[in-house]
Amino acid sequence: METRSIELLAPAKNLACGMAAIDHGADAVYIGADRFGARVAAANSTDDIAQLCRYAHQYGAKVYVTVNTIVYDEELNETLHLIERLQHIGVDAILVQDMGIYVGSQAALSFHASTQTDNRTVEKVRWLRALGFTRVVLARELSIGEIRAIHQAVPDVELEVFVHGALCVSYSGQCYASQHCFGRSANRGACAQFCRLKFALEDADGRAVDQPRHWLSLRDMCRIDHMEELLDAGAVSLKIEGRLKDVDYVKNVTAAYSQRLNEIIARSNGRYRRASAGAVTYSFTPNLKKTFNRGFTDYFLHGRKADIFSPDTPKAMGEYVGRVKELRPGSFTVAGTAAFANGDGLCFFSGSREQGGGEMRLEGFRVNRVEGNRLFPLKMPPALRKGAALYRNNDVEFERLMKGTTTIRKIAVRMTLATTAEGFTLTMSDAADGRPMGAATLSADKQQAEKPQREQIERQLRKLGGTPYECLEVVLQPHDFSFFIPASQLADLRRNVVEAAQRAVPGGGSVSSRTAATASAPPEYPFDYLYNAANEPARRFYSELGVAGATALETHPEPAPLLMQCRHCLRFSLGYCSRQGGAELPWRAPLYLRLPDGRRFRLEFDCKNCQMLVFAEAARRTDGRTAPASQGKGRTKKHAYGE
Repeated sequence: METRSIELLAPAKNLACGMAAIDHGADAVYIGADRFGARVAAANSTDDIAQLCRYAHQYGAKVYVTVNTIVYDEELNETLHLIERLQHIGVDAILVQDMGIYVGSQAALSFHASTQTDNRTVEKVRWLRALGFTRVVLARELSIGEIRAIHQAVPDVELEVFVHGALCVSYSGQCYASQHCFGRSANRGACAQFCRLKFALEDADGRAVDQPRHWLSLRDMCRIDHMEELLDAGAVSLKIEGRLKDVDYVKNVTAAYSQRLNEIIARSNGRYRRASAGAVTYSFTPNLKKTFNRGFTDYFLHGRKADIFSPDTPKAMGEYVGRVKELRPGSFTVAGTAAFANGDGLCFFSGSREQGGGEMRLEGFRVNRVEGNRLFPLKMPPALRKGAALYRNNDVEFERLMKGTTTIRKIAVRMTLATTAEGFTLTMSDAADGRPMGAATLSADKQQAEKPQREQIERQLRKLGGTPYECLEVVLQPHDFSFFIPASQLADLRRNVVEAAQRAVPGGGSVSSRTAATASAPPEYPFDYLYNAANEPARRFYSELGVAGATALETHPEPAPLLMQCRHCLRFSLGYCSRQGGAELPWRAPLYLRLPDGRRFRLEFDCKNCQMLVFAEAARRTDGRTAPASQGKGRTKKHAYGE
């Protein structure tokens, strides 16, 4: 039976977050460079990334750098030079979206296909593998069955899947709402969070279908209870989202998933092993409810469900802590088992849709003083009512705990001291599998000791504090070792063997064999801008593969483009999905989402492919009619998302 190496992949907003992720059990981290990553607010210098590589590689952990935006022609050379610099500092792989970058780079690096390349079908993953990608980051929307089918069809490509964090409502790489509405391209790392806005929902006659709500705002993903299913389906990398999150988030979430992954591996009978070395000792208990979340969903992992979105608020509610039991002037009591602290942040929903109370609104306040289960807010919320459910979105005690030292990560080693013709040699090996890690020699005369030396030798060789290593055993050879070695020379041997082990740590990843010249035509899209070809090399790449006219919305704007392709479907959420036995739609189609400034977005329900499409409404012409939507130069193509 082959043992599969499994990777827990954590986000790094910066160097501190990256090191914290490694300390708390990550097998790899992904981080943005100073430009061209899909989060412009999470940029890092190559010096910081080099330092992160050195730190991670001590544990056999990897560092992946996101260069996964689309770039313009005038930016292409700078991007390629950046990738060359990243190769030289020892990064393990580059994540890309732009095919102009991919075919233009000469760097000897492994390339991963970012989720921004819209990877949701067997055909797309097979095509990317044929191009030479060693890993594909799958779309978040895929089910266990779809992941398994991709793995079975393309078993020689690594599959990376998301397990935790914020969700985009549109398939990644196929969202143009920010670009169209605000001139901020999500494909260039400047998403304006269009999907978190509040919209009116109207029918074709302008009648309100429901009150204004956050119709496109999804809950956060949490698949901690489904990791083993994902591994069994073929995933090798479990990815935590959050390159904009702070270090406390990274610590808590990484620790929670790492501990659960260790449990899965322990009972796997050798099927799985961790991709990096080192055991982590935690001084806290991870709790996913304690850090930022909009409520949790496992999304489409086991098919379509009704609880995937959060229409009442796009904000983090936190953990449920009880209900208001009694109200008094300036204070209230809580019915529940939670303990509170001065400074906690609590929130509740005012209004009640069930009781005709109008719009639900999340309101927050700070606890100024605590007396048992009686809380004294800094300012009493006027809308707080008896029976209101309370959520804690800021736990000051947990925050205080996370600010300190929360883990120790050590690689267990065995030290073997032996005699040689010229003196002595010290070797260090992995205590788990016996793998040699480093060696150092000492040229010296062998002096017979007057008294036993084992205790002194062990004491000196075990002094590994400040290194990634922990000595579990000291072996002396021969067994009746009876030589005297001064403490200073033993210390030198120890330092030298540690330095040798750290020099031997491999840096940098495997190299992709890019084969674009012989690749087949890519899966087809119905509109030319969906290829996201924003530079001439990308357009030429697609043209040589038989796609004439591939472009990008950023460089070739359309009057009424397809803004989003969503597996989230409002017809289903409202109970009107005909495929799921829902009622007939009581409003005249099409439905529209409308912003407070009047801009409307037409919804189309592609029931054949079980998805919702969001189109921009074309600007009104002077004759009062609506300009027609572009149809990709009149060509009709099969959708890339399948039949």
